Amino acid sequence: MFELRNVQFKNILNIDNLIIDDGGLTMIIGPSGSGKSTLLKMLDDIISPDSGEILYKGDNISSYKAHELRRKIIMQSQFPAIFEGNVRDNLNIARKFSGLSPLDDENLKELLNIVLLDKKLDDEPKDFSGGEKTRLSIARVLAMDAEVYLFDEPTSSLDDETEFNLINKVIQYLKEKNKKIVMVSHSEKLFSLAEQVIEINNNTASIKEA
Repeated sequence: MFELRNVQFKNILNIDNLIIDDGGLTMIIGPSGSGKSTLLKMLDDIISPDSGEILYKGDNISSYKAHELRRKIIMQSQFPAIFEGNVRDNLNIARKFSGLSPLDDENLKELLNIVLLDKKLDDEPKDFSGGEKTRLSIARVLAMDAEVYLFDEPTSSLDDETEFNLINKVIQYLKEKNKKIVMVSHSEKLFSLAEQVIEINNNTASIKEA
């Protein structure tokens, strides 16, 4: 699905060749500051390599127009924003920005169930806890009908058990829809859910046995 060829970014990453498999979950691991988030941002063309090329389905990712790419590849950052309005507004806002019609309440409630968020659609998220805001932001990403979902340590604010249960539900939901998931995580418990594990270390990337 993704292929990196002779990709170099500053003194952070220098990757001769890397193929990210189609389908399922690819986990990106490595020490803090090794370039995991940098790699994820390059897959979404948020930042561009200094040299080399990144292919998505055989085409250079830089050849896509920004709005086209955002519909195909969506990323949830490590510190996601919460917007004004209620839970319903927050779940549908990304679809609104992308020109998509809002999801109905039944579908939105399903997303809240997937992320283990026991809240009503009319609730105001401004007073939610950090963990609740994290779960709401994950549900907002799931509301988009993208081809690839990128997650940058999405559950770092949750305890281990909640993290595993939530991510397991999210992954199963996306796999049932034949979506691709690429996730940065430090949690070793989550490695068992991955079909592919990529380790970033010493400025380069290597495939590990999942």
